[in-house]
Amino acid sequence: MLRMLQAHGLDAGPTQRPRLAGAIAGVLAAVPALAVLVGFQALDAPAQAIGTSVFAAGLAFAGLMLLGGALYGWLFQRAANDPRGGWLFGMAFGFVLWMLGPVPLLQWLPDQPILQGYPATGLLLSQLFWGLALGLGFPLIHRHLHVSLENRSGFASQSTGPEAAAQSQMLRPLPPSGRPPC
Repeated sequence: MLRMLQAHGLDAGPTQRPRLAGAIAGVLAAVPALAVLVGFQALDAPAQAIGTSVFAAGLAFAGLMLLGGALYGWLFQRAANDPRGGWLFGMAFGFVLWMLGPVPLLQWLPDQPILQGYPATGLLLSQLFWGLALGLGFPLIHRHLHVSLENRSGFASQSTGPEAAAQSQMLRPLPPSGRPPC
């Protein structure tokens, strides 16, 4: 198995952009997750604890989810592009981010937990929902960012490289040689 992975690789190639696709998908997935957070009033207590508005706390959440999406793309790379299993990768990743981020920051580090009960449940559900939306949206976004030989915009008219060899109109006649024809 290891030989096959080394030969074919799980790392994304130079024409794939998993971190960019993850960052875009992370921000887009933050929109429905923010709706869950607002519905459960899970942004009120953290905003009050740091002395800022709920809107600023929502922007901070969206920025962190942008970084989380980029981390998702970097970590899973080609596996994140699976349209059938992406939802599972995304939900699992959302759960792991919930365990590593908000739980220690909002529950363990302060003297008393900042989020309790209904808002804490909303935070968990929003992270799971964010992961679900991230996993479902990543393949769709990645498909548009992936550069291949067929959809290179602006590069298809180059007269060098493999693209030039594939274009028949770029062929030129060979110079005559000194040998007689056969």
